[in-house]
Amino acid sequence: MTRQFTAAQASGEVYVLGEGPVWDPARQRLLWVDIDAGAVHEGRLDPATGAVTATTAHTFGGTVGAVAVSAGGEFVVAEREVLTRVDAAGRRTELARVLPPGVRSRLNDGAVDPAGRFLIGSMALDDREGQEVLARLDGTTCVRLDDDLTLSNGLAWSPAGDRLYSIDSTPHVVWERDYDPATGRTGSRRELFRLADGMPDGMCADAEGNLWIAVFGGGRVECRDAGGRLLATVEVGAPKVTCPAFAGPDLDVLVITTSTEGVDLAEHPGSGHLFTARVGVRGLATPYWVPPRS
Repeated sequence: MTRQFTAAQASGEVYVLGEGPVWDPARQRLLWVDIDAGAVHEGRLDPATGAVTATTAHTFGGTVGAVAVSAGGEFVVAEREVLTRVDAAGRRTELARVLPPGVRSRLNDGAVDPAGRFLIGSMALDDREGQEVLARLDGTTCVRLDDDLTLSNGLAWSPAGDRLYSIDSTPHVVWERDYDPATGRTGSRRELFRLADGMPDGMCADAEGNLWIAVFGGGRVECRDAGGRLLATVEVGAPKVTCPAFAGPDLDVLVITTSTEGVDLAEHPGSGHLFTARVGVRGLATPYWVPPRS
């Protein structure tokens, strides 16, 4: 039987294209981005109520697709075409160029692998298909894992770290491949399942190895096992649901970002807010990003 949950609005602030929530346990803070506003946000999560209070915003000159944090508090930020390092003092340096200058694409969703490497994907900003990438940052070098995507999106790993799951939103596909955390080597990519009803967006995994997938345009998050069987749904008071992540001291609060893009706010006033839900499971701890040595 499919379990049913309902998320509660958690933020007072509204974001244009909220995405990529990340829990930083060392500093007990939540990070997320507003892609179109070019901002990385920091906030506090009240684990008792699920409320999120924004505290700090870091703005950049263009879009910001994703953020990850190191054990020492440094950020890696996916700007439109490049990955930027922000040290604990706020100094910014370019780490690596992922996309060529001027291409009609931008960097999108990213995540950290079990060994601390940052992976990032891109999406087309026009009608091109099958030309986008999924890349892994090794030090300051980008290694391409895929170069035939259209809208690279959610990333997650199995509890053992030996399988990588990735989404290409436009064909509604969740991919799977073998993954060696020690080396970053991957096996051949294979289709795990497709969502027939809605576009898969951001994704995270729980401690039991199930996948929690935001359904963009569907107003929900779906939990599916590694075979694609639907286990649970979380209804969200906004149609354009973008990404879930487990947060809080016990990793038992599901934080969900949403978007206002193209939404009638009179009809869907919850759009652009953060939402939270308790879904009866704990998430996998997000590994810290390991910066390259200076």
